[in-house]
Amino acid sequence: MRMKHAVIATALTLGLAAAVQVSAAPPEPQAVETAVNAAYEKYRTLHEGKNADYIPALAQVDPELYGIALVTVDGKVYTAGDIRSEVSIQSISKVFTMAKVIEESGPQAIFNNPGVDATGQVFNSIVAIEQYKGAEMNAMVNPGAITATSMVGGTNYDEIWGRILDYYGEFAGRKLAVLEDVYQSEAATNQRNQAIGRLMYAYGRIKDNPDRATDIYTRQCAVGVNARDLATMAATLANGGRNPLTGRQVLKPDYVPEVLAVMATAGLYDDSGKWLYLTGLPAKSGVGGGILAVSPGKFGIAVISPPLDAAGNSVRAQKAIADISNALDGNPYAVKPQQP
Repeated sequence: MRMKHAVIATALTLGLAAAVQVSAAPPEPQAVETAVNAAYEKYRTLHEGKNADYIPALAQVDPELYGIALVTVDGKVYTAGDIRSEVSIQSISKVFTMAKVIEESGPQAIFNNPGVDATGQVFNSIVAIEQYKGAEMNAMVNPGAITATSMVGGTNYDEIWGRILDYYGEFAGRKLAVLEDVYQSEAATNQRNQAIGRLMYAYGRIKDNPDRATDIYTRQCAVGVNARDLATMAATLANGGRNPLTGRQVLKPDYVPEVLAVMATAGLYDDSGKWLYLTGLPAKSGVGGGILAVSPGKFGIAVISPPLDAAGNSVRAQKAIADISNALDGNPYAVKPQQP
């Protein structure tokens, strides 16, 4: 079973790497402006989906909030709509905590614990934990994400949290902060995640203090971001781990393919396969209404729009990102044949 997973992960990594080597280049500025503006106007009046309400604070977010940002690997920024208003990063944070663990401990640490395979269950499934005894998870679902948070280095709560928040800021290119109302709302309603953390501890996946890991995970999900922040974070991954706006190497280039592989297979909850089939883009959504996506070697793109579909993914964001990527040949698997 482990060998099978290793082969799948390697194939995904090699496929993405090959696509980048063959076809990567930032798109032409005029093409980007046209695509971003067209997608914004096309979906500006769309009213599908609804805000997440199982976290009370999220139900209060303005459902009309809509912003698009695209950042190319050569540092050009394109925007449309509201790029100033912040929403909570929610599950998008999972990508960057996973990247932090990989940066500190190497990719094998995530491969071994919590794993990199899709569970076939919902993102907060307790059944999946019981089925696999805490193994065979991935860092994009809550059991794997809380476990990943527990693996970040540090001797106490404040040190661990400081490392996580600073790391997010390096990807975004600015200091980020927690939306305290969202954190308080989540902390008051996260009993299921507390159970998940303790169960992962019972199976030995979390090594120590599961309640601390769960609370830090809850806090990381409440970090405030706008569309430009998310696009810059995505562009940093698209640019081999180097932030194209600050020039800082945030994640080693050798580790980027592993991060993108897990995003590709598990980034959009139960619709991850559909999303990858339609766009080819490694992506991650959050129930705060954001989605970021990576076109390796070309650009990072993000859209914020709070109303979600049944799977928990922003309706507008999915449509706008797909349209823009298709217009800019963003799919990393769509490689044109070489001429003899």
